[in-house]
Amino acid sequence: MNNPPNRPNRPVSPITPDPWTRLRTLTAARIALGRSGVSLPTNEVLRFGLAHAQARDAVHQPLDVAALQAALVGHGFKPSVVTSRAPDRVSYLRRPDWGRRLAEDSARDLRERRPAKAPRIAFVVSDGLSSRATQNNSLPLLLALAAYIPELRVCPVVIATQARVALGDEIGEILGAELVVVLIGERPGLSSPDSLGVYMTGAPRVGLTDATRNCISNVRPEGLSFAEAARKLAFLIAGARALGCTGVDLKDDSDDRLPDERPPAMLLAVE
Repeated sequence: MNNPPNRPNRPVSPITPDPWTRLRTLTAARIALGRSGVSLPTNEVLRFGLAHAQARDAVHQPLDVAALQAALVGHGFKPSVVTSRAPDRVSYLRRPDWGRRLAEDSARDLRERRPAKAPRIAFVVSDGLSSRATQNNSLPLLLALAAYIPELRVCPVVIATQARVALGDEIGEILGAELVVVLIGERPGLSSPDSLGVYMTGAPRVGLTDATRNCISNVRPEGLSFAEAARKLAFLIAGARALGCTGVDLKDDSDDRLPDERPPAMLLAVE
């Protein structure tokens, strides 16, 4: 009987495969990481450290206001710049209430630049808890929204630093806007350091609660696309204009409509 030919010994992987491995193709969440003995594989430990560092950087990295302002101007917008009462990032993180009100000089300057005719919609582009999200995603979202609001570039656009969501209430109140839409960097996750949030509030004024707002979350290339976020925001704006309400009284039924169905143009006119 012939002996079987000698076969080279194949190295045995020290990582125990996880039956959930195929699910990793469906999500960026940290699942099915495998294990090496009783520990995580070294690659996964390193990936976690990188993600944690990216999340911390997203919180602490300052917004490049000059670059964002130049990009907005280059696409036909006329942004102004304000800051909250938080004088620096440390104060902003420790005192959320300071991030909800304008610094006195910013409030004064905004009053002086208030348009003669109260705008129907004002946009606030805020750093929030992820300047990276705002830097990368706010302008693409505005450009996608312009497909639904042709006159979008005449709307006031305010760049706000050290800002919380509620800062938009004071800005909208000073401008006399019917609606204020705040684009703001969301709290970074370990798989999403650049997630942009969108908050829409009707009849903005200081002292409102989150019950008066509608939120669209996770706007970024790896999350909710700019086109889809713009479609949802356009439907919410149209609904707010038609019903005269936002927040818990306004439901997002945009997913119940045809993908190419747009809000009535008359509801999205801003002049």
